[in-house]
Amino acid sequence: MTDSPQEFHLNITNPDDSVVELLANAAKLSKQEVKQAMQKGCVWLQRGSSTNRLRRAKKALKAGDIVHMYYNPQVLAQVVADAILIDDQQSFSVWYKPYGMLCQGSKWSDHTTINRFAETHLQPQRPAFIVHRLDRATSGLIVVAHTKAAVQQLTKAFEQRSTSKTYQAIVHGNHSLMAQPQTINIDIDSKSAISHVTCLAYDGDRDRSLVQVKIETGRKHQIRKHLAGIGLPIVGDRLHGEEESRCTGKDLQLCAVYLKIPCPTTANSSNQHKEYYLPDANKLKL
Repeated sequence: MTDSPQEFHLNITNPDDSVVELLANAAKLSKQEVKQAMQKGCVWLQRGSSTNRLRRAKKALKAGDIVHMYYNPQVLAQVVADAILIDDQQSFSVWYKPYGMLCQGSKWSDHTTINRFAETHLQPQRPAFIVHRLDRATSGLIVVAHTKAAVQQLTKAFEQRSTSKTYQAIVHGNHSLMAQPQTINIDIDSKSAISHVTCLAYDGDRDRSLVQVKIETGRKHQIRKHLAGIGLPIVGDRLHGEEESRCTGKDLQLCAVYLKIPCPTTANSSNQHKEYYLPDANKLKL
């Protein structure tokens, strides 16, 4: 079996066939390797107009099914730190998402996503749905929904901006020299974007600042672009402003530390909110 990505698409004609045996023969893998790949989310079952991930090794097949496997050894070998459960309200849960954990899987896998982690670690087990996102490189608080009603209510809340989020970041430079708090109004992708930045501490020896950022809008990479735009790029951000001469080798130093959401477990969730603060042990250290 080559280490390069490969795709396999198997048309099922005999419903008595074993999906594990079929994939093992097609991909030249052991049955155990196929089972592990299935658990990591790279195998899909297409039945009629529906296509879903296939994880059960003993799933009964039907004639006319199509089994897809998107096998990339490098992707399947990826490992991230565990998420930490902050609160479980049954219909939704709040987690600390570590650096590197994704909010969305791909056809190649979903084993390093926060929703898959929640599905496999919560008791009792239940489905998990993303209602807002943090970048792969951003750590911090994230809420995951577990019922259709919670998905609808929380998604609407984030879309209508009836939630509140606060971040902390470590940046290159001395932000205490700026107006406090500093409001940044720099459009992103021709759309209005507003961030409010406050300096919490400054380390003169390393010329770095710990800042708090409250955002009114949620544009892609908004905080990273805004801080880089005022000449204070986030430590570890090679995508938006960190110069090669001061590359640190550190992970992106950006973390969501506060989250306020309408509570979907109450009859009138618009009048009931829950607030979450990231434990100090998981916050950034200057």
